[in-house]
Amino acid sequence: MSVRPLLRRFLPAALPTILLGAVAAAPAPLPPPVPAAQTPAPKTRAPDSTDLPPYVSPDGETKGSPHRGGTLRLTADAGAGTADPQINYISEMIQLTANVYDGLTTFSKHPGDASNVPVADLAEALPPPEDGGLTYTFRLRPGIRFSNGHVLDVNDVVASFQRIFKVNSPTAGGFYGGIVGAAACLKDSAHCTLAGGVVGDEKAGTITFHLTHPDAEFFDKLAFPHAYILPADTPPHDLGNDAPPGTGPYRIASYDPNRQMIVDRNPFFHVWSAEAQPDGYVDRMVYSFGLSDEAETTATINGDFDYMYDNVPLDRYGELGDTVPDQVHINPVYATYYLPLNTHLPPFNNLKARWAINYAVNRRAMQTFMGGPAVADVLCQTVPKGLPGHEPFCPYTKGADFQHPAKQWTAPDLALARKLVEESGTKGMHVTLVVPNRAVEIAMGTDLQNTLRRIGYDADVKPIAFAIQFTYIQNTNNNVQISINDWFADYPEPSDFLTALFGCENFHPGSDSSPNISGFCDPTFQDLIHRAALTSVTDKAAGNKLWAEADRRLAEEAPTVPLIQFRKIELVSKRLGNFYTTNLYHLLFSQAWVK
Repeated sequence: MSVRPLLRRFLPAALPTILLGAVAAAPAPLPPPVPAAQTPAPKTRAPDSTDLPPYVSPDGETKGSPHRGGTLRLTADAGAGTADPQINYISEMIQLTANVYDGLTTFSKHPGDASNVPVADLAEALPPPEDGGLTYTFRLRPGIRFSNGHVLDVNDVVASFQRIFKVNSPTAGGFYGGIVGAAACLKDSAHCTLAGGVVGDEKAGTITFHLTHPDAEFFDKLAFPHAYILPADTPPHDLGNDAPPGTGPYRIASYDPNRQMIVDRNPFFHVWSAEAQPDGYVDRMVYSFGLSDEAETTATINGDFDYMYDNVPLDRYGELGDTVPDQVHINPVYATYYLPLNTHLPPFNNLKARWAINYAVNRRAMQTFMGGPAVADVLCQTVPKGLPGHEPFCPYTKGADFQHPAKQWTAPDLALARKLVEESGTKGMHVTLVVPNRAVEIAMGTDLQNTLRRIGYDADVKPIAFAIQFTYIQNTNNNVQISINDWFADYPEPSDFLTALFGCENFHPGSDSSPNISGFCDPTFQDLIHRAALTSVTDKAAGNKLWAEADRRLAEEAPTVPLIQFRKIELVSKRLGNFYTTNLYHLLFSQAWVK
């Protein structure tokens, strides 16, 4: 989810040419998709601000900037799953909840590269490490209240970290497994106490963390949304559509994932650090769900919405460049598309079959479907460009191999792919590719289906509603062989692509929260990522070399097919001002204003 450099706009004169170049290669449409769930009747436009009761600030006044006030109208094709911030792992919701919740730390909400840096949030300062990096003591800021009026205290912090394990948060083991007592919590989540690991001192207003080993990314992990601090009495189960109180400038007033979310001001919010959590401009946000990406695009161009979360369909790029270039923003991100290959099911439980698909995929076509070189770069490895540990190499391109890798991908090698399929003994097997039911991914799926057929498989494509596709492909009970997935960085480190997606600790059979979709668990790779993490504590450069080595090992075992690293195309209305992006949260909703 991290946006890299400062946002970059296409110049109006250049935009039509750049975007139109991508349209010609779009494939024929797929047959009608397989529905995953009943889709509600779409709304034709966002509700007007007059549909809602008037906002009255606690002192009866409107404060601050003349831009303060009004309703920000947002749209996405579907709700983003649970409103429980310690469980939800979808960027659509995380972008929103950055304005609702806080952790002990957060990423700076300055725009651009400055937002890579973790800063103190609910804590007064980032504490120095003690005991060789095994102990950190944070002091809480006084006087902060949740949106229900409850004063934040150390008991809320201790309970929130216990709750991460009690609700089986997707990152409980991967991010917070190094806290003393976490191992017991992972085995028996219902009785998690983190005894000796998270210690609160009410009198001093401090929380002390004890770790089993030093962690160079500890502040980053505390900044991730699964470590948001909630009231101590928050129930220890998935809250579904009922969002808990938070400490940020806004609160989720209501949420119906089939229709709409309404967000209004937290009446108890005050700014304690503008770098960590600035005040908001708009009085409320209305997030409408149910339109297709085509309909969202039209409605946003027409001014019915101020921002659409979903990708703009490829066939609309030329129109945007011709008609509304000033409403289009192209933001570099640490985000990739890749194909998780199920290493436990045929044909991809066979290494040569996994090599075959890596050689066969036309990554240039994937780049084209996303919008061309201006919008995406081809990617032949898992760690994206710009991250520490990225050392360019590509064994999966024509004329290259593991002994003589290229620096970059140039072309597929279908002849070698067919040979590998023959040698694997998997030729003729049926393969189903599961894709999100959105225009870009369906275009990718069509091309990938043709590629699988050309190298010897009986392939079909199964589109599934975007709202549930990510959880569906994670659950081993659904027997997904291969799927398309995108991944936005949780924080700007290689571990978030290597450990989070392919670490043994992140494979949970039978669970919707199993980000290691491939089910990959390799002792050599596991040792490399463990050593890389430990080495990075004291020697970042040496740690990065180990991360690069782990990236190469992952390519050899091929539980995934890296496709592209992309930039996010964001379409807004004419009335939206102050398009303000951070590397993690994209458009920061609290900082947008409406005219």
